[in-house]
Amino acid sequence: MSEKKKNKTFKYWVGRIHLWLGLISGLFVCFLGITGCILAFEREIENVSQPYRNLAVQNKALLPPTLLKQIADKALPNKKAHSINYQPGKTAQVVYYNFDPEYYYIVFVNQYTGEVVKVKNMNDDFFRIVIMGHYYLWLPPAIGQPILTSATLIFVLLLISGLILWWPKNKAASKQRFTVKWNAKWRRVNYDFHNVLGFYITWVIIFIALTGMVMGFQWFAKSVYFVSSGGKSLIEFKETYSDTTRNAKLAINTSAADKIWLGYLKADPEFKGSLDVHVPENEKASIEIAKNPDPETYWKSDYRYFDQHTLKEIEVNHAYGKLKNTTVADKIYRMNYDIHVGSIAGLTGKVIAFFASLIAASMPITGVLIWIGRSKKKKKAAANAF
Repeated sequence: MSEKKKNKTFKYWVGRIHLWLGLISGLFVCFLGITGCILAFEREIENVSQPYRNLAVQNKALLPPTLLKQIADKALPNKKAHSINYQPGKTAQVVYYNFDPEYYYIVFVNQYTGEVVKVKNMNDDFFRIVIMGHYYLWLPPAIGQPILTSATLIFVLLLISGLILWWPKNKAASKQRFTVKWNAKWRRVNYDFHNVLGFYITWVIIFIALTGMVMGFQWFAKSVYFVSSGGKSLIEFKETYSDTTRNAKLAINTSAADKIWLGYLKADPEFKGSLDVHVPENEKASIEIAKNPDPETYWKSDYRYFDQHTLKEIEVNHAYGKLKNTTVADKIYRMNYDIHVGSIAGLTGKVIAFFASLIAASMPITGVLIWIGRSKKKKKAAANAF
């Protein structure tokens, strides 16, 4: 068998695999691409369409987190506050999040006056609804997430097989692999669109797909960490607790959160990023402070934990501790979401992610059109043979 025939046979089977994988995952890929486009500029759209999120910086003292929590508790009774977020130019957010019973609310409070600006049920929020579809297909997470992540895995295989099929046989053929022949018939334009734009977006969408798999498959997340760390296992996040062994009758020391928060403000009065304060819910809980110098991303956040009774810092060894203590593998793990949505590269990254998702959503459609066209051509050729 000649080398040429071998290559043809190999590409033939790659083409068949590409076709069937595309037919299996096409609807899911299209869905993920469209919802990904919607979510690309979520924050920018929210800032414009939801004015209650914005608040001009004032030359007044900020109200402490426990007071904001007390105000929000009155506006949203019988719920447990998860965290209080401060950010210059933004209304303070008191977040209420719980698994059982499940609820997710945000109470927007003016951090200078204590006025409740908005009580929002996030389960009714447009972007929240889209996110739940993008992550879980609006199904229970244990069902929806494996379905979509499996479709993403198939899409990665499609990208690889697509590159093999795209690869030109010679220099003459390579000229047609990088440009779309817009003045040709629509079938040719569609073919070029699928192949040429598919090639260009592969180098972006592969990162979006792989980071999606990190969020969807624990085994894949651990594998990525193992490789990036040079053979070390991922240390999973664990709750930290205050020491209650000395006195079993200790009460919740909510004022400790105010003291630590105030210490942060005095240490860095010109801080322009965001500050999340987790007030303890019970006598065992610790106080968590997350300081993020760049609220447009998440990976740079500095997470610190304190004993609510002694105010001593509790050291942790997982990725969500002090940024300066994180390894390269920890940073890559932290960056996963920011890479997935493109915010790792700022507004430019979001624009790239938007168009990559849009083109990815079109790939199943253009692919099906190519398949239909070829099927009709084969049937016509078979009919003419008789």
